[in-house]
Amino acid sequence: MEIAMEETPSESITILLAEDDDIHASLIERMLRKAGLDNPIRRFRDGQEILEFLAAVNQGIAQQQGKSYLLLLDIYMPRVDGVEVLRELKADPVLKNIPVIMLTTADDPHEVQHCYALGCNLFITKPAGLDHFMETLKTLVLLIRVLSVAPLGREAPAEGPEAS
Repeated sequence: MEIAMEETPSESITILLAEDDDIHASLIERMLRKAGLDNPIRRFRDGQEILEFLAAVNQGIAQQQGKSYLLLLDIYMPRVDGVEVLRELKADPVLKNIPVIMLTTADDPHEVQHCYALGCNLFITKPAGLDHFMETLKTLVLLIRVLSVAPLGREAPAEGPEAS
């Protein structure tokens, strides 16, 4: 007797990987797969590519209803850096609810604080050693597996007494 497995909410999340370094991107994707992540992964080579994708998602929001995204975002990218991508994403009334995990070599406490102030959900500094990096990505996979991400939709209604 075969047991039908329902898709869990975390499996419906599409991972958006914004990473300019081909070696890092390949390593991240390979390690996520090795750690058991089966989610779709879309890779973007710079900040401009991810912003163009997000603009297209936003323009076609009716077709995107029910889709969930999680952005793994490097800071140091050409054309548009990750901090600017984060700033623009979190300023958008529809896209601001996409969770953003900064996955970068940056470890400056001011940079970390700045990203949190802009609305990143988690800041992970890529460890230097391959073994440490693999352990970090395994932990990230565990987090993604239990993560609930709201599907894209229109701007949430205002909260508070003035909204009534």
